[in-house]
Amino acid sequence: MLVANAPSTRNVMFPLCLLAALVAVLIAAVPPVAAAGDDGSSLAAEVTGNATARGNPYVPVYHPELTILPARGEITVDAELDDPGWVGAAVADNFAEHNPGDQTRPGVDTEVLVTYDQDNLYLAWICYDDPAEVRASFCERDNIFRDDYVILALDMFGEKALAYEIAANPYGLQGDLLFSIGNGEDTSYDMIFESAGRITEYGYLVEMAIPFAEMRFPQVEEQVWHVDFWRNRPRESRYQYSWAAYDRNESCWPCQWGTVRGARGIEGGSGLELLPSVVFHQSGSRSEDGAWENRPIQWSPLADDRNVDLGLGISYDISSEFTAEATINPDFSQVESDAAQIDVNSAFALFYPERRPFFQEGSDLFSTYFNAVYTRSVNDPIAAAKMTGRKGKTSVAYLSARDDHSVIILPFAEGSAFVLNGKSTSNILRARHEIGDQTYLGVVATDRRFDGGGAGSVTGLDGKLRLSQNDAVEWQFLATRTAEVDNPGLTPDWDGTETFAGGDHTRILDGEDFWGHGLYASYERFTRNFWLDVDYWQKSPTFRADSGFEPANDTRQPSFNSGYHFRFEDEGSLLERISPSVDGGMKWDFDGTRKDEWVNAHLEWRLRKAQTAFHARYMASNELYHGIPFDGIWVAHICGNSTPGTWLQYGGNFNYGHRIARFQEVMGKETSWGIWFDLKPFDRFYWGASLASIRSDDVETGIRLFSDYIARNEFRYQASRELSVRLIIQYRNGARLWEADPLVTYRLNPLSTFFVGSTRDYMDLNAEEHGVDGWRLTHRQYFVKMQYLFRT
Repeated sequence: MLVANAPSTRNVMFPLCLLAALVAVLIAAVPPVAAAGDDGSSLAAEVTGNATARGNPYVPVYHPELTILPARGEITVDAELDDPGWVGAAVADNFAEHNPGDQTRPGVDTEVLVTYDQDNLYLAWICYDDPAEVRASFCERDNIFRDDYVILALDMFGEKALAYEIAANPYGLQGDLLFSIGNGEDTSYDMIFESAGRITEYGYLVEMAIPFAEMRFPQVEEQVWHVDFWRNRPRESRYQYSWAAYDRNESCWPCQWGTVRGARGIEGGSGLELLPSVVFHQSGSRSEDGAWENRPIQWSPLADDRNVDLGLGISYDISSEFTAEATINPDFSQVESDAAQIDVNSAFALFYPERRPFFQEGSDLFSTYFNAVYTRSVNDPIAAAKMTGRKGKTSVAYLSARDDHSVIILPFAEGSAFVLNGKSTSNILRARHEIGDQTYLGVVATDRRFDGGGAGSVTGLDGKLRLSQNDAVEWQFLATRTAEVDNPGLTPDWDGTETFAGGDHTRILDGEDFWGHGLYASYERFTRNFWLDVDYWQKSPTFRADSGFEPANDTRQPSFNSGYHFRFEDEGSLLERISPSVDGGMKWDFDGTRKDEWVNAHLEWRLRKAQTAFHARYMASNELYHGIPFDGIWVAHICGNSTPGTWLQYGGNFNYGHRIARFQEVMGKETSWGIWFDLKPFDRFYWGASLASIRSDDVETGIRLFSDYIARNEFRYQASRELSVRLIIQYRNGARLWEADPLVTYRLNPLSTFFVGSTRDYMDLNAEEHGVDGWRLTHRQYFVKMQYLFRT
């Protein structure tokens, strides 16, 4: 039956139409970005005139050095180098091309002016090029990495363990990353800094002011930093140039950077920071009988079902090396929705990355070889506190949080489950001591305790030993103790007869107490063209990491991965690189039963045409699943992507073979594929679309076992550096669910933000189950979020 107070389709679509109208008005109202040559763009020759003379022999410089001096006057970050502070600035030049060329002379020149004052490090990048070929887009923060861009890699402690990567594109729009040993680049990291840029008649110019208050550095009289200046220039190939030349036979990236010295009297720490926030949200949903129910508005901030949340974040820089943070009633929601993942044939919980700002400081430390710390396990905190810092060669991080609705992951050998429990308190401690270049020893300890009983603890050691410039050993050992919550009602799918660990324990949450362990060891060798990685993973049947993300256990798994790069240095060759490789492994449970064995043959090739790359793989496997032997598993895979210009990037993948249908426990003939594109018809507008599909038919009978597909569209319009509009429309066929998420963002910096948006879900209902037929709005939420950073 039709419910009288249910929103009509016409009313549902009205906000989306209003959003589209707003986008159209913004497009018409905002003037275009200044083109090449506007506003005095011929200043390069007036400023330095130091471009590398093309007639001179070229010699790349390994481990270059630069001494910087204080700025002689003020500097305004406006992409104009007419300030007195730039006079006498140190100059980094003589860049080397290290991709695709091997320390060859770049096709264009680059200069970086460097100076500082008590508060900031200043850089001016003069990038010579044909302005008509410069690739730049006007986009949201951190979406610049397909453009031309410049990037400062800065290791302020000189230990080759942690480095800031601070970037900007030709319009001065920003990006940043945090590099750490063993973890690579953290894309969720955000830093507050100033930048400006413009395309000029000689290429483009970028100016930066990076506050020392945003960084951690030693308290010494004279700073000595490990630094590299990078320039990425995507054309037919992705050209990469850097101040420091690189030895491809050296596996340590930061070990090859240059040295910048001379900064004195700088001050770290920004004192006290306050980040108040307010969030208003109102929601409605359809009940099981089909009736639409709007959630009553509750204005009291003390009510459990409140519509207004007030929060406060507090940060205090004790010194340039230590920071303390606390947050009360934080808004830990993510405005940016997670891209949906197809899980129709996955028996394990899916991993989603952490994007919440509170967890950024110290994120490099919390990450270990095992996912012993997964900060998204702190699901809905009432309050949290954190301290991070470094003294000498030792880094430490401590996190404590009080959670209102805690998630418990229950890992097993062939699947996992998760349940939502009540309140808990989590404490996490991490420390790491640097012994030498890319060599360290670390310790981690986590503890989560539930109100009413139940706890989970992890303690462990980890480390890395660099044996040579090509060889390294990694390892980690964890000891775990679990005192289960005594509440079988949280696991209604099990009746108490299901067991694990050889029948010693039941799967239901019935208050059992047990210890477990995890072990990881790895040998790695990387040379100019050859690589070898041999790993061993071991997790006991009772291994659980309540503050982490480890969805499987009861395994002993050796594996290897090895390959070789064949490089084609001749720029006239269409081929840039071909890389064949092979990997394989075996898996046993703790009873000694072989559960899986596999081998993969790979071939990757890159072309000097539109940054085009392909990857092909053939996998063969035999697996024992739920006691049933599945021999003759195989999968053929191919994927590729191409970037003809800033305006377009596209790609796709196709997979076909025989794989286990895990819920039906039969062999399936499985086909999956995906296609995607990112389109920028002009520099302020972005359209990204993707379609992923999977299906499986019984090998013996041909009966369809499962099928699903997900379609996603994302539209963005960047009205200015601060203002953007976004609309995500997503369809999940398996759930028969449409999602529409409009959002308007005003961002002064990564922490001072204003959001207004909505989430809307539509499902295909039937009268027998829901009382109504057809596509209906089943859930709707409006929200407004404001937060502003105050610094003293």
